[in-house]
Amino acid sequence: MKTITYKRGQMISVYSITHFLVDFACAFLMFRFIAGTSQGFLCVLIYNFCAFAMQMPIGIIADKLSRNFLIAIIGCFLVAASFGFVNIPVLAVIIIGIGNAMFHIGGGIDILNISEKKLGALGVFVSPGAFGVYYGTMLGKGSGFPVIFYPLALMTAAGLIYITHKTQKGTYPKNAAFSLKGFHSKQVLFAVFCMFFVVCMRSFAGLTLNFSWKSTGHWGIVLLYAVVFGKTIGGFAANGFGLKRTIIVSLSVCAVLFLFPAIPVTGVTAVLLFNMTMPLTLWVTAKILPGAKGFAFGLLTFGLFLGFVPVYLGADVSGVSGWLFALLAAVSLVLLLIGLRRTKL
Repeated sequence: MKTITYKRGQMISVYSITHFLVDFACAFLMFRFIAGTSQGFLCVLIYNFCAFAMQMPIGIIADKLSRNFLIAIIGCFLVAASFGFVNIPVLAVIIIGIGNAMFHIGGGIDILNISEKKLGALGVFVSPGAFGVYYGTMLGKGSGFPVIFYPLALMTAAGLIYITHKTQKGTYPKNAAFSLKGFHSKQVLFAVFCMFFVVCMRSFAGLTLNFSWKSTGHWGIVLLYAVVFGKTIGGFAANGFGLKRTIIVSLSVCAVLFLFPAIPVTGVTAVLLFNMTMPLTLWVTAKILPGAKGFAFGLLTFGLFLGFVPVYLGADVSGVSGWLFALLAAVSLVLLLIGLRRTKL
């Protein structure tokens, strides 16, 4: 039992650290080399399409191959390689976007495969990405370590994933035989739609939240920690208190707190509670589609992309933000409960 626990922790740690590095490198490259170019607007859209929408077809391939660690390693090398093409912005963002997608799918499936009954590992895995995006953006806009640091760090991480896989051989379950037969059921289709729509709303909310106090004192960094640890806490809370109870408490309190966006403490707490649903929606969708975990992962990241598009094209909700986000939290609560009821999880 001790050996299994240690190896499980090893896998979670390596994938979580690599998640930080991948998102860090992507944000750094985008802001250091791409965003300010004449092709910047188009390139950011292409990157987000490749990084999020492309996870769905890549997920199907990964489900069928059952070589998740290899998909993740190739993703790391593609992200590293993209730094060699920064003088061709469109090509660079396609390479780094697909690399990002491949790592998330490969690592995500492996973590889902060891999360059959518990969500804690999934919460830990998805959390570091926000840190990576934040610090990568910050260094990308300023000056930091030599650029070669990022490709080398990613190649080192790829090596650690390979070593971890070799030491885990036979310890963890492989992918189930690929199957989408669950989609033959209207109940399943509706439940998946509920999870998908919740992710779209959470993506939209996360990109449009703009508290007036965000740049005051240390509240900006506190808000970042709320996003990160909300995802982690969500997984462990579901383990301890159950999916339904965690969803009801987190989103109902969140909806009330969003009505008071001018108060930093309530805003931060609302963001933390709202992000608790991230590992929950992913875990539930994977349970609904046990023979297509990669497809399930990619389907929800496609929801992230759809939430991004209206914001990127200029949607402005600043005048009604408090009421709108409270409504989004309330609708998310209803949809998640309906989806759970349909799946009987």
